Amino acid sequence: MKKTALFSVYDKTGIVEFAQKISNMEYDIISSGGTAKALRDAGIQCRDVSEYTGAPEILGGRVKTLQYPIYGGILASRDNDNHMQELAAQNIQTIDIVVCNLYPFEKVSGEIPKPGNKKIDAKIIENIDIGGPTMLRAAAKNHKDVLVITDPADYDAVLAGLESGGISDEFRLALAAKVYSHTAYYDSLISNYLNYEKFPSIKTIPMKKIEDAELRYGENPHQQAALYANAIDVNPTAAMNAAQLQGKKLSYNNYLDLDAAWKFMSEFTQTYPMCTIMKHNNTCGAAADRTLVNAFRKSYACDPLSAFGGIVAFNQPVDVKTAREMIEEYELFVECIIAPGYTKKAMDIFSSKKNIRIMEQPYPPIVPIDVAYKTIEGGILVQDKNTQLYKEFETVTERNTTLAEDGALDFAWRACKMTKSNAIILARGWQIVGVGTGQQSRIDSLEIAIYRMNKMACNTTQPLVMASDAFFPFPDCIERFAKIGGRAVIWPGGSTNDQASIDAANAAKIAMVKTSMRHFAH
Repeated sequence: MKKTALFSVYDKTGIVEFAQKISNMEYDIISSGGTAKALRDAGIQCRDVSEYTGAPEILGGRVKTLQYPIYGGILASRDNDNHMQELAAQNIQTIDIVVCNLYPFEKVSGEIPKPGNKKIDAKIIENIDIGGPTMLRAAAKNHKDVLVITDPADYDAVLAGLESGGISDEFRLALAAKVYSHTAYYDSLISNYLNYEKFPSIKTIPMKKIEDAELRYGENPHQQAALYANAIDVNPTAAMNAAQLQGKKLSYNNYLDLDAAWKFMSEFTQTYPMCTIMKHNNTCGAAADRTLVNAFRKSYACDPLSAFGGIVAFNQPVDVKTAREMIEEYELFVECIIAPGYTKKAMDIFSSKKNIRIMEQPYPPIVPIDVAYKTIEGGILVQDKNTQLYKEFETVTERNTTLAEDGALDFAWRACKMTKSNAIILARGWQIVGVGTGQQSRIDSLEIAIYRMNKMACNTTQPLVMASDAFFPFPDCIERFAKIGGRAVIWPGGSTNDQASIDAANAAKIAMVKTSMRHFAH
C-alpha cells in the first residue's frame, strides 16, 4: 500500500528538499495553503487537504485540517482490525508521516506588548494555532505508526532512517516527546500572554534550552547542568544574553556570578565610571570615581584576597589603562569581565589571558517589573522582583546628615540591597570599604565588615557610613560602629527596639536615616 505524508508548516526551512526526498520514496503528499504552494512552485506534486477530505477550507483558513478523514488517517492503530475496517468503510487512507510546525505566536507576541486594558490585539488571536497542535498531538499519540516531525532540524535524521529502514521505536518516541514539549511550550506562551493574574492557580513557565550554552557541569563537577531561557521574562540586557568576545565557555557558576554582578550594577545611576568585583553572588568591593581605572582600584582595594577568581563588572567601556592595571600591574586572575564595550587596545591586553571570558552588554541593565522565581525541593517560589529602593529617606536622630553623607548612604544602601542577608556595608563616599554578608547574626556581619576595612588601605577622608539591610534588634551594632568612628547609618527600621539604637546613635552623635523598606536577599 502506498504511504501518505501530510505537510502543513509555517516555518518552511528545508521543507522543499525534505518533501522532494519523501516524494522520491513514493509517498503521496497532501498539503494545504502556503505549504502546498511552496511545494508546487518547486515542482513537487501534492494534493490539497480539501481535496483529500472533501471539505473546503472555511472561516478564512481557521478550519483546514480539522476534518475526521485527517484524524482518522492519523489516529488509526494499524494493528487494530476494527480501526482498519472503519477506515476502509469510510474510504480513508492512513497518514504515515506528519510534518507540521505552528503559527509564530512567540514572534508576534514579542512584537505586540501585552495591553494594559486587557483588549487583546486581533493579530495575537489569529496567531493562536488550533489545527497544528491538534494534528501534532494526534500524530504523537500514535507515534508507533506515524512519524511526526515538528522541528526542521530533524529532517535529515528522519530521511536517513527512512532510507536505511532504521526508524527505531526509540526514535519515534523521541520525536513524539519533542512534539509534546513543543505544544506545551506553545500553549504556555499563550496562557501567559492572555493571563492577567500575577499568581494564577496554575502557573506555566515556557523555558527553552540555550543550545550553545553547554555547561561542563553544575556548581560541582559531579553535577550535570544546562541553561534555559524564560520566554515570558525576556530581558535583552540581562547578563545571560551578553555577547562573549573571548574565553572559555561559561560555567554554571559563571552565569550565577555574572547575573549577580550585572544586577548589582543595575541598582546604580552614577554617571561616573563604576566597577564592582563579585564572588559567590556577593560584592567583594565596589566604587565609582572620575576614571574607570580608579573605580577599579578602589573596588579591588576593599578585598584583594577575595577578588581572586571573581567577576569584574564595569558600567563604561574598558580602556587600555584599566585593562593594563588589571592584567599587568595587579596580575589579577578573574573568571569573567562584563562591560558595555572595550577599546581595541584593551582587548589586545586581555588576549594575553585567553581563558578570561570577556562579555559585552549594553549599560544600564534593565530589570523588568515582573516576578522572580526561586526553586525549592519539589516546588518554585514566586514573588515580585525587588525593583524598589526606599519608602522614605528620613533622618530620625538629633544630628542631621551632611550632603556628603547622603551620597555615601545612598551608595551603601544600593550595594546592601544586592548583598546576601544578613548584610552590612561600610562605605566612604562612593567606595565600599567593608562587606559583611550571609551571617545569621547582624553583629557578626558588622564584625566581618570591620575586619575587611581594617585590612585595606583607604586614602579617602570621606565620612564612614554604614548600611544594614534589615533592622537592628539591639543597639550593639550602633555602639560598635561608633567605636570605629562611624558618622551615619541607613537602615529600614521596624524593630520594637528601634529607639534603643536611635538613642545609642544620639549619644555618639551619629546620624541615622530610616528607609522603612527592608531588603533581605536570601
